[in-house]
Amino acid sequence: MNIIILGAPGSGKGTQSALLIDRYDLQHLSTGDMLRREIAQQTELGKAAKKVMDAGQLVSDEIVIGMIANRLGEQGNLFDGFPRTLAQAEALDKLLNERDEAIDHVISLEVNDEEIISRMLERGRADDNEATIRNRLNVFAEQTQPLIAYYEGQGKLHGVDGTGDIEAISARIINAIDA
Repeated sequence: MNIIILGAPGSGKGTQSALLIDRYDLQHLSTGDMLRREIAQQTELGKAAKKVMDAGQLVSDEIVIGMIANRLGEQGNLFDGFPRTLAQAEALDKLLNERDEAIDHVISLEVNDEEIISRMLERGRADDNEATIRNRLNVFAEQTQPLIAYYEGQGKLHGVDGTGDIEAISARIINAIDA
């Protein structure tokens, strides 16, 4: 099984990912974690990514897709923070298709902006101020709206209320996947 978890920063993707990985025996593919690992191991991809990141730019789709391709698991995958754009979604479909696989479910954690801002400010991270958070939410909305339509068109999208306690959110996700 291959699952994508979509959601704005602070929507609870990381928390819910951990629960889904255990329940469905999936490999967790977080592009952020992978980038940090590739850089730490000084792989060719890591060196290329570091150069781009040090220049303050976003890592190219080519590099990100390369990392994903190198890490795809046999038992199924949970994609966290990827894809971020329509081009990445299409590339992922192509990559999985070459392995006679596909995305089975796309979970979209739906949390309103004010709740996310409150959650992120409570985390107390240095880079989490209201203006920065609002900007990140705007970028997320711009990039993700096409993904919502893309996966909705494939009949794979499950919009899930991401508010409330962790167990209730998990139950809603599991119900969507197991339905």
